[in-house]
Amino acid sequence: MNIGKVISGFFIILAMTLNFGFFYGDPGDLTEHSRYELFAAIVVNLIATVLKLGDKTQMGSVLLATSLVADIQLIASASIWAIGLYGLGGLNKEMTIAIVSLSGGALLANITSVVLFVGETLKSKR
Repeated sequence: MNIGKVISGFFIILAMTLNFGFFYGDPGDLTEHSRYELFAAIVVNLIATVLKLGDKTQMGSVLLATSLVADIQLIASASIWAIGLYGLGGLNKEMTIAIVSLSGGALLANITSVVLFVGETLKSKR
């Protein structure tokens, strides 16, 4: 068993599940989406990105790209939330939907990453 692959796979899958946990719910109602879960999704996605930096294969490059996309979208989501809440004095429906939609885009990037990771694992020989 390769402990590096186990740790990397753990963070890739955890990033996806945390992102799904935040994304799931009514996109127009921010009370159904936990800011702590968004923060955890960002942190775990950043850890997963750092773990992908050392892989010099073509698949590693694609996995890194999907992780960077998820990072950017989650950080943009949190930025809209912070700017709307603290800079503009409150969130409107359009901002709320943008926050959840951006996390949905990050979720798709995370799903792509997990599918590629599982495919690479199944393809690799012992």
